[in-house]
Amino acid sequence: MFVIFGAAGNVGRTAATALRHAGHAVRAVVRNPAQREALERLGCEVVLGDLMDEASVTRALVGARGVQMLCPVPHRDPDPAGTMRRTVDVAARALREHPEVHVVALSDYGAELDTGTGITLLFHHLETAFRDAVPRLTLLRSAEHMQNWARVLPAALSTGLLPSLHHPVDRAFPSVSAHDVGVLAAQLQIDGHAGDAVRVVSVEGPRRYDANGVASALSGVAGRTIVARALPRSDWTATLLRAGLNANHAQLIVDLYDAQNAGRIDAEAGAGERHFGRTELHEVFAALVSAIGAR
Repeated sequence: MFVIFGAAGNVGRTAATALRHAGHAVRAVVRNPAQREALERLGCEVVLGDLMDEASVTRALVGARGVQMLCPVPHRDPDPAGTMRRTVDVAARALREHPEVHVVALSDYGAELDTGTGITLLFHHLETAFRDAVPRLTLLRSAEHMQNWARVLPAALSTGLLPSLHHPVDRAFPSVSAHDVGVLAAQLQIDGHAGDAVRVVSVEGPRRYDANGVASALSGVAGRTIVARALPRSDWTATLLRAGLNANHAQLIVDLYDAQNAGRIDAEAGAGERHFGRTELHEVFAALVSAIGAR
């Protein structure tokens, strides 16, 4: 039995699908009962669980051979960093009671850094806590998800300008499709964990893009010219607040992109294995634009 926390998300749903297609039993853990039906159609056992509730996490782990663990940054939480750290700590305590289980923990590029990386610093906390609690641990660090551009696509399609926090717009950065992360996560669970050392795996897409390249990919899908525009650093916080984030969450993103633009966030040199997905950015954009048009 493979247990997937966050099974309704892009990565979790892809991993669940891959595992089911390979003939494995999957227990999908979700918070919202409305997410149950689609996963049950895949043949998953679906259970409700909350990473802030240690008892529900412990129940979900019963009989597990492997676990895929996602501790998300909570949206609309007044203290997203504090809440995520607490969910990590709850998960670590529950996992400590199951030393026989192989855990694939979803993490981020740059999670080895211990200061000044905003959201990525929370994944440093996750890696530290899980290294202490989980004897059979695989850390799956992914580059920025291509699907994150969905937040600004409507504005780009309507104005012809793609706002970017990546500076300068001709500086390439790593990214990856959530689908490719999910496929790799499923394979890592099937592979298991034979030794005592922590396995560190980094994944990004088949090529790196700069913001100009992102705009070009969107132009090709949209059939019109889209131009990348570096959003001035002085406008970041106000823009994020207008997008509905609170001040604490906005600051986490500002700190993240400051670190990204300084070249601090990348695959850790010399650490573990590197994998490259197959999904190109234009394929992701085609799906996102189609979804926008269907609304």
